Amino acid sequence: MPIIRNSSYKKAPFFQFNGHLQTIIPGIFRKVKNVNYQRERLELEDQDFLDLDWINNESQSLVLLSHGLEGNSDRQYIKGAAKLFSKNGWDVLAWNCRSCSGEMNRSSRLYHHGDIEDIGAVINHALRKKEYRNLVMVGFSMGGAMTLNYLGKNGMNIPPQVKAAIAFSTPCDLKEGAEILNLRSNTVYRNRFLRNLKKKILIKGQEFPGLIDLKKLQEIREWRDFDEHFSAPLNNYKDAEDFYFNSSAKNFMEKIQIPTLLVNAQNDPILTPSCTPTVIAKNHPNIFIENPSQGGHCGFMLPNQEFAWSEIRALEFTSEVL
Repeated sequence: MPIIRNSSYKKAPFFQFNGHLQTIIPGIFRKVKNVNYQRERLELEDQDFLDLDWINNESQSLVLLSHGLEGNSDRQYIKGAAKLFSKNGWDVLAWNCRSCSGEMNRSSRLYHHGDIEDIGAVINHALRKKEYRNLVMVGFSMGGAMTLNYLGKNGMNIPPQVKAAIAFSTPCDLKEGAEILNLRSNTVYRNRFLRNLKKKILIKGQEFPGLIDLKKLQEIREWRDFDEHFSAPLNNYKDAEDFYFNSSAKNFMEKIQIPTLLVNAQNDPILTPSCTPTVIAKNHPNIFIENPSQGGHCGFMLPNQEFAWSEIRALEFTSEVL
């Protein structure tokens, strides 16, 4: 499909005048009210669990919302999407990755960008629980990567109810994504992610002695070090390079079989051009790519509006393709 060059997202609020402010201000100050989830715990085959947050409107259509790295179902971008889709009559399922729901998971592993087993388990559970006619996937950042990996790696082998997908602020190239996090300008994001992840690594090291070398935590100088010593071994990858290749959605997107929109802002501070594989989209019947000039990372706020543009765009794209 042609690249969508004339994005409908034109301008952030005047005080958010660069990509960093468009990323940080919504994450800290935006509050989405009156989103009332009903929590369900999904027990997994490996004896671990996932916490699922539902909004039930007795609909035959379900939106599945996937959060970003160290996020959860309470993030403003998830709650905003949940509220808008719910307002338009959809059932909503905002799922929390292992260790992200407020309680540490049981198994030795955590979660990662290429983890399609858990998102697949959530989809299969939702479709067993209720006979939905339509299921649309909406992912943000890492959740977008999971969404694209799930669709690309499974190709034709997805449930027929899964009709469309939208991914926002998605690092489709993990190797370059790791490198850009090392920039001095991105220190605030890198330190925040590492601070939270290191706490979880310490817990896993104590719960599963010998699984990982906790001394390596003191040797982390750049993001790749963390992936080499922890992300890769915890998730059964040979090394960081193996992890990057097999978890980078751009390597699998050609096999996507349903209408899929990827939206990455040009001023996103933690994405590179390779995270937006336009070459694949140019001749692909199902992949749409939209690159607004502004928006930051999971920002996309609108002046004096309750909902972010990304939430409105997700609902709009869904309406266009269903």
